[in-house]
Parts: sequence; C-alpha cells; structure tokens
Amino acid sequence: MKDSLKKILKYLLSMGLAGVLLWFSFREVEWADFVNELRSCRWGFILVSMAAGALAFLIRALRWHQLLQPIDPSISRITTFNGINIGNISNFILPRIGEFVRCGVITRRSEPSDPAVPERRKASFDKVLGTVVLERGWELLVMLMLLAIVVLGGFNRFGTFFVEQIWTPMASRLDFSIWWVVLLLSAAAAGCVYALWRFRDSNPFCIKVWNVCKGFGQGFSSCLKMDRKWLFFAYTVLIWTMYWIMAATSMWAAPFLDGLNVIDALFLSLVGGLGFAVPVPGGIGAFHFIISLTLMGVYGVPMETGIVYATLSHTSQAITQILFGLGSYVSEAIRK
Repeated sequence: MKDSLKKILKYLLSMGLAGVLLWFSFREVEWADFVNELRSCRWGFILVSMAAGALAFLIRALRWHQLLQPIDPSISRITTFNGINIGNISNFILPRIGEFVRCGVITRRSEPSDPAVPERRKASFDKVLGTVVLERGWELLVMLMLLAIVVLGGFNRFGTFFVEQIWTPMASRLDFSIWWVVLLLSAAAAGCVYALWRFRDSNPFCIKVWNVCKGFGQGFSSCLKMDRKWLFFAYTVLIWTMYWIMAATSMWAAPFLDGLNVIDALFLSLVGGLGFAVPVPGGIGAFHFIISLTLMGVYGVPMETGIVYATLSHTSQAITQILFGLGSYVSEAIRK
C-alpha cells in the first residue's frame, strides 16, 4: 500500500512539474497565431525527422545488442529493439521507468544460467541494468563533449547565453552550505560502501546487496568483453547523426527559423537533451520550456514563436516513440 502511494505521489509530482513548465512556456501564446504558424510549416521535413528518429531507435538497439552479447549471446536484435521502444513509451507514464522496463524485457527473453533453476537468467536484471547505466553514462559524456565544443566554438553567441541565463542564476542561488551537504552525503556513501564490503560474507542483507552489485558490475564491464569495439563508437556517431538530422529537419520545417544553420540545429538538439533530463514524463514541458528559452536568449526568437518549434519537434518524436512502442509491445506479446 505504501509503495503504491509513493508511486502515485511521484507520478503526480512529475506531472505537476510538467504542467508548471508547460504553463510557463505557453502563458503568452496567442492561440490564433500559434495555429497559423503551424499551418505554415513544411510538414515533409517533419516526416523526415520522424524517420530519423526511428532509425536512431534501431541503431541504439544494435549498440545495446553489442553490449549484451558477452552476457548472453542468445539475446536477439529484435528483443533489444523492442526493449528500447517499450522503454521509450514507458517514460511517458513515469520518468526514467523505461530504463527498468527495458531491462525486464531482456531478462525475460534471456536463457537460464542453470537448467535446474529456470528463473536464474544469464542476463539477470542487475547485469542488464549495468549495461543501461554504461550506455546512458556514455551518452551523457558524448552530449557534454559536443555541447562544450559547440559552445566554445561559438562562445560570443552560445557561451554568453549559458553564462547569463544558466550559470550566473544557478551560482547566485548556491552558497557554501550546499558543499557541506555534498561532503556529508559523500562521506555517508563511502561509509555504506565500506560496511557493505566489510560484511559481504557475514550479514544476509549485505550478502544480497553485494551479489546485486557484482551482477551490476559485470553488466557495466561488458564493454571490455564485446567484439569489434570500434562498432560501438560507429553506432554512437550514427545515433548522434540521426539526432542532428531530427533537429535540423524540424528546424527547416519552421519558416520562422530559416536564418538558422546546421550548427544551430546541433546546438538545439543538445540543449533539448538537457530538457529530457528533467524528471517529467517524456520530457513534456521541460523540453518546450528550455527550447523556447534558448531560441529567445540566443537567437532573439519570441518565446511564443519558439514554442511552435518546440511543439513540432517534441510532438513528432513523441508520436514516433508511441507508435513504435505500441508495435514492440504487440511484438513481445505474440512472440513465444
């Protein structure tokens, strides 16, 4: 009962945050102008953006399949593809729940590690979760590296926005007390890790947690055992190329953004990725707010106009995720 209440409360809080961000984004929108802007868009580019999004899902599935092979070679590419899509659609229900859901899809399809104990799988949940954390950590690193290159390369335009609109307001709200909190939390985490290691063979609870951590570590280290490591990096380049095409074609669909170029599209794609880091279902509200704020702060596009681009970009990809998510759900349901 308590767990159910916690889940409901978490969902309501995330939906409430999404609602607040949507209100901030749309509060000055004249709906007649908004509809006219949408009517003037070039919808062929939106279809190309959706196709690029679908290809990004496929390439992500291929990369994840490569990470999972050292753990369980029986995992098929269709399973990882379905896992990615079902995870994407699950994020619209509860933020970040999709990462756990897709782990469950893989574990359910994995071969038993011991025929005498069928419930024990080669790709156990903790191992698969380790590969997800590795994949997401790698994506974050690549995104921050690209963002740093773009911002430093065009500092007069992009850097000024980050300093004035993000860093300065954030720094002004922080004082030295927060560093004491960080220090105390770090010390507490280190103490927990030491206690876990110290009693890993004697305390039942520590034994269980330690075994889960070992499985997690095995999944995380799968990158060291995979074949053709260069292919992992090639998939990453292709994924970010698809993200770039998604942003560029959505931008070209909006006549009021005709003055922007492909570097601007990459910048908007990276900033939009930060919006999906906010704990709201499917990035709803957070993506709209940060994109319209960026268009206003960097390019001088009025917020009520920038929200049209944000809506085009987010809605087209949301539709793609929902369609492929439903298709993969049906696929998993009918597969034996």
